[in-house]
Amino acid sequence: MTGTPLGTAPGSPLRVGLVGYGLAGSVFHAPLIAATQGLALDTVVTSNPERQRQARAEFPDVRLAATPDELFGRAAELDLIVVASPNKTHVPLATTALKAGLPVVVDKPVAGTAAEARELAALAEERELLLSVFQNRRWDNDFLTLRKLLNEGELGDVWRFESRFERWRPKPKGGWRESGDPAEIGGLLYDLGSHVVDQALVLFGPAASVYAETDIRRPGAETDDDTFIAITHTGGVRSHLYVSATTAQLGPRFRVLGSTAGYVKYGLDPQEAALRDGLRPGPDWGVEPESLWGRVGSGESPVTGGGHAEPTLPGDYPAYYAAVAKALLEGAPNPVTAREAAAALDVLEAARRSAREKVTVTL
Repeated sequence: MTGTPLGTAPGSPLRVGLVGYGLAGSVFHAPLIAATQGLALDTVVTSNPERQRQARAEFPDVRLAATPDELFGRAAELDLIVVASPNKTHVPLATTALKAGLPVVVDKPVAGTAAEARELAALAEERELLLSVFQNRRWDNDFLTLRKLLNEGELGDVWRFESRFERWRPKPKGGWRESGDPAEIGGLLYDLGSHVVDQALVLFGPAASVYAETDIRRPGAETDDDTFIAITHTGGVRSHLYVSATTAQLGPRFRVLGSTAGYVKYGLDPQEAALRDGLRPGPDWGVEPESLWGRVGSGESPVTGGGHAEPTLPGDYPAYYAAVAKALLEGAPNPVTAREAAAALDVLEAARRSAREKVTVTL
């Protein structure tokens, strides 16, 4: 989609309707939308009275809607819909928005299957509307730093990429994300797995084959809480990806091994914690202390001082919505396309089959 959306006066910010005000909506989307030049958080959709009060307290000028139908009833008053509701609602809500003539941002995973993601992409292309997927961890500090190292050839030819998104949560928290109902599209494979798979594909290209192990470890858990995914990329790189809620000792977030050097980085990007604490993008956003920098070197463990400290670039979640605004207002590229998300879903579906059938799946 190019140019200014219908209904927006030249120079006015794009009016955004946000569906959902749980973790994704309140912690990530609303603050980032509000911080983006060219966007204005117009309406929040939630039927929960407590969340309505929270939204109004945090954004006094925001309008509230109890249901998506109420929002779509005044579609002409909006310029962009953001879908941050539970996974099972992503496809129907995005479909409704596109058919109403509205560009859409959808939280990951965009759909439960790659086929559904491609159908959505085709609908958006047919209507000439933006459909973007919120893969915020492309703007994590460690990911941006690794991309810089790869672009500069600091590691030589990469042979293996290890990525861990691990937590220690020995007791299930409940809720739809941990539901065993397949319709909910819960479990770590589709939750955290959406991030680590997307990052691997962005860094090292398409997957040729996938092997996975998924387990339900915790008493009372209904869906996978300890999962390993191995991808062999068409270019020869092997990605080993771990997502877990049962990790008593956390491993490095990244360990990347190349022909001349490796990069090891511990700790999560600080942006989610900052947003949860109520902080908002501004000066020094996404900056981490030097004590958390990763190390680049060869022949010795970084724990014993091997290699040199590599300054971590600041994380930059605000860049995602800035790119969305630029795409809508100036015709710039979509920062994350639904077809890219579909490629990641191909891998997740293959991983699920691999774990179930105990086979390596060729794509």
